[in-house]
Amino acid sequence: MQIHKLDNVEVRADGHKYALKPIAAGENVIKYGSPIGHATVDIAVGDHVHTHNVKTNLAGNLEYTYRYKDYGLARVESDRTFMGYVRENGDVGIRNEVWIVNTVGCVNKAAEAIAKRTGAKCFAHPFGCSQLGGDHHITQLILRGMVNHPNAGGVLVLGLGCENNNIGEFQRVLGEYDERRVRFLNCQDVPDEIEEGVRIVGELQAYADTFKRIPVPIARLRLGLKCGGSDGYSGISANPLVGSLSDRLISYGGSCVLTEVPEMFGAEHLLMERCVSREVFDKTVSLINDFKDYFTRHGQVIYENPSPGNKAGGITTLEEKSLGCVQKGGLSPVVDVLDYGDRLTKNGLSLLNGPGNDIVAVTNLMAAGVHIILFTTGRGTPLGSAVPTVKISTNRALAERKAGWIDFDASPVLDGTPMEVLTDALLEYVLSVASGEETKNEQNGFSEISIFKDGVTL
Repeated sequence: MQIHKLDNVEVRADGHKYALKPIAAGENVIKYGSPIGHATVDIAVGDHVHTHNVKTNLAGNLEYTYRYKDYGLARVESDRTFMGYVRENGDVGIRNEVWIVNTVGCVNKAAEAIAKRTGAKCFAHPFGCSQLGGDHHITQLILRGMVNHPNAGGVLVLGLGCENNNIGEFQRVLGEYDERRVRFLNCQDVPDEIEEGVRIVGELQAYADTFKRIPVPIARLRLGLKCGGSDGYSGISANPLVGSLSDRLISYGGSCVLTEVPEMFGAEHLLMERCVSREVFDKTVSLINDFKDYFTRHGQVIYENPSPGNKAGGITTLEEKSLGCVQKGGLSPVVDVLDYGDRLTKNGLSLLNGPGNDIVAVTNLMAAGVHIILFTTGRGTPLGSAVPTVKISTNRALAERKAGWIDFDASPVLDGTPMEVLTDALLEYVLSVASGEETKNEQNGFSEISIFKDGVTL
C-alpha cells in the first residue's frame, strides 16, 4: 500500500515499510508525503526499510514561519443530540458519578475503602506532598480539573491534614465551588475517616441523583484524542478515522483536544499551518520548542520516542510516529493551545501540553474537561481514564484477539470501506457512549490517573 503519491516506501501486510524505488544513502525516506528520516545506506527496491537502515532527521529547536492554510471545512447545522446531564452551572456531563479526589497519596487506601462501600469512584496517585514549585502546582491544577469535571455529579475531596497540598491550600487553587456538589474531609480530623467518608458520599449521591439525562445538542460534546501502542497501520486506519470524526464533530460546533507534544515533533508544521491566528501560532511554536527544551534539559535526545512495541509494529522514527499521530486532529483549524490544568473553552481543535505517556496524557485530557477519550491502538492496552475511554483498533487481528479491550475496529478502512461510512458508524457509537453506553474500560472497572512530574521530591 502506497499511502501518498510522493512516498518512496509502501506498507505491507505486516505493517512494515518496503522500498518502492532505490533510496540512496543520505536520501530522505518519504511516507505520508513527508520525510520520516534519511537512509543510512543504499536501499534497493523491495528492501525492508526500518531502524537498521534509517535515521531520524530531528535535531534541536527550529524557527517557523506563519502561513495559514484553510482546508475549507465549513460549519454544518445539526439537530443531533446525546442524552447528558446539565449541571447547575450550565456545564454538561455524560456520567453522573460520585468521585473521590485525593489531595495526597497518603489517603489512597482510605479512599479505596470508602469507594468499595459506596460505589463511588476513586483515583489513586502518589503526589500532593513533598513536591516543590511547578510539580506541586501542576498536581493542584490537575486535581482541580477533576473536581470541576462535569461527569462527576458529586465530589468528595479527601485529604490527610498535614500535606503540602492540604485542603486549605487546595481550596485556594480550586476557587469557587458548589457546596452541594463538592465536600471536603481531612482524615486526621475525625475518629473514623471511613465511616465519615461513607456518610458524606451518601449525601453527595443523593444530590447527584437529582440530575436526569436530557437531550443535549451535539455541539456541547468534547472529545480527547490519544494514541498508544501504535503500529504501522495507526496512521492509515484508526488515526485518520478519528481525524475524520474530529472534523465532523467540529463542523457541528463541538470540541476536540489533541495532546502528546513529543509525538508532534516532525509533523508540527501540519498543525502550525492551521493555526487561526498569529497568537495561536506563536503558542504552538512555544509548545513544541519548550518541550524540546525539556528533553535537552534532562540530557535526553529529542528523537528517542518510538517504544519497542512501536518499532516491532513497523514505526521507525519519531517523525513517522508523529505524522501518523497528528492525523487524529483531522484538518480543522487549531483554535487554542492549553497548558497543564487549563480548561477547554473554545469550540474547535485545541492542542494540549503534555507528554505521550498514556496514563499522563489521558489524565491531562480529562482535567481539560473532555467527556470521552478516543484512544487508537495497534498493539492494544486495557488502560482507562477517569472518563470513558474508547479503544479503537488499527487492525482486525487486535480487535478479534483482545475483544475485552477494544470498543471499535477501524480496520475495515484497509479493506475498502469508505472513510465516510466508518465515520458515521463511529459517530453513532460515540453518541451512544455519551448517552450512557459503557465502554470496555468502564465495564472492566479500569480507570486511573497519573500526574506529570518534572522536579524534585523531598
